[in-house]
Order: sequence, then C-alpha cells, then structure tokens
Amino acid sequence: MELGLQIPDFTWPNGAGALGPELAAVARTADQAGFGYLAVMDHFFQIRGVGPAEHDMLEAYTTLGFLAAHTERAKLLTVITGVHYRHPGLLAKAMTTLDVLSGGRGMIGLGAGWNEEESRGLGFPFPPVAERFERLEETLQYLLQMWSDNDGPFKGQHYQAERLMNVPQALSKPHPPIMVGGGGEKKTLRLVAKYAQACNVFNTPDLEHKLDVLKQHCENEGRDYDDITKTVYHLIDTGENGEKTSELIDELGRLHGLGFSAAIGMVPQVPRLDVLERIGSDVIPVAAAF
Repeated sequence: MELGLQIPDFTWPNGAGALGPELAAVARTADQAGFGYLAVMDHFFQIRGVGPAEHDMLEAYTTLGFLAAHTERAKLLTVITGVHYRHPGLLAKAMTTLDVLSGGRGMIGLGAGWNEEESRGLGFPFPPVAERFERLEETLQYLLQMWSDNDGPFKGQHYQAERLMNVPQALSKPHPPIMVGGGGEKKTLRLVAKYAQACNVFNTPDLEHKLDVLKQHCENEGRDYDDITKTVYHLIDTGENGEKTSELIDELGRLHGLGFSAAIGMVPQVPRLDVLERIGSDVIPVAAAF
C-alpha cells in the first residue's frame, strides 16, 4: 500500500518569505522518504476544518509545477480540483504541461466542487450542483479527447471548441491518470466507473458500502473493477514523537484489506522534515509489504 502526502496548509511559522525553500525541502524529503503521491488542495481561500479563510493558500497548478522541479518519483496531483474553477482547455494544457515537465508524473484529480464562499468571493461562476456534475462529465470527455489523436471540434452542452489540439502531448500513456474524487453513489462513483483510473473517498464508516456501489457501477459500465486504483483520504499521523505509529499502521492494514491501494492525506506536523523521515523509515516499508 502506498502513502500520499497532501499539503493543505501553507500558513507556516516562518511566513510567506520562507515558504519557497521550506516547501521545496518538504517535497524533496517526502519524495525521498517514499511517498508515492504528492498532492495539494485546489482552493483559493483556506477551507473550514483546516483554518480560517484568510490563511495562506497557494494556487494549485503553479505549486505542482514547483513541486515537480524538486522531486523525482512521486505522482503529482490535486485532491481535488473543482470542475468550475477552470475551462477544460486550460485544465488540459496545465495538466499536460505538468506531465511533460515532470517526466510523466502528472495525475489529475477532479470533482464537482463545493466551496461557494471562495467562488463568490473571487467571482468564479458557481452553478447549481446538478450543472456542476454535468460540467464534470463533459470535462472528462473533453480531457480524454484532448489526450487522444482526435484534434477535432468538441460540442457539448456547456463547452464548445473548434480544435482540441494539444502539442506536445502528455508523456503518460494513454494519458495522465484521472482520479475522480468524492463518494456520491449515484453520480460521482458512476463517473469513476465510466471515465477514471482512480477514485478517492474519505475514510468514513461506510467505506465498504462505497466500494460495493463502485463495483456495481463498474458492472453496469462493463468496466473491470480491479482496473481502478482505490485511494482513501486519511490523516497520516504518527503523533508528535511517533507514539501513534502502530495505530496508523493498523488502520492502513485495515484499509488495504478493504481493497484500497493508497492512503492520501495531510501530515499534521508538516513542515517538520523529521516527521516525514520517520514515516519513511517506520511506516512506508511496512505498508508496502501489505
């Protein structure tokens, strides 16, 4: 089982002036420690549950490009991009650029989005939830065409384009892996089964049921359930001095037993490098052996 580090908070003790070199050090350390994924949120205001809206927040795709320059092996992605934040043509070019410049390590995390406060605050359109899901499916179709040999027009309900040319193409083949995030049983998990290579759901008591729902959607779509990488959002917390390491390993073992192959989440003590190194020495080798 792999671990992924998501960095959701950039309000660090030394302030914005030190953020560049400190983030680079975190990325290098996590990459060398064996984290298989390195992720950021795609938000513009800080979100509830992490901190006040006024806390520091970096734009996701600029940050992923920065992280690419300081890492060598980890997959790079957002957990998760709201579909209404970017036109799919811009999103496809940003992801392709990330994939090319990182040597084929780009991965797109996409969902219907939810944060009305930041959307209204910055003037982004915030359609009703039904329309956001329509746009999510259209964006998935648009991305797949742009990452194919078909550079013809695209005609959807919400997006129209005359020529989906994408040069250079992504290095990842057949295209950068697509993760659809969320556990919605009627729409989100259906879109996973129809379009995605990975899912990401929160570690809630109904996890086993969510996987059963995904399996049924795969049957309905004629999709091999085992072809989908199942990832779970879970706090990667070994405690202040490693006292929660065994508890974390036990939970990772349980999740692996349910069928998950990766756990992605924040490490509460980041930007402390010693904590990432401890996870690399005490947790990642054990999890890899599950």
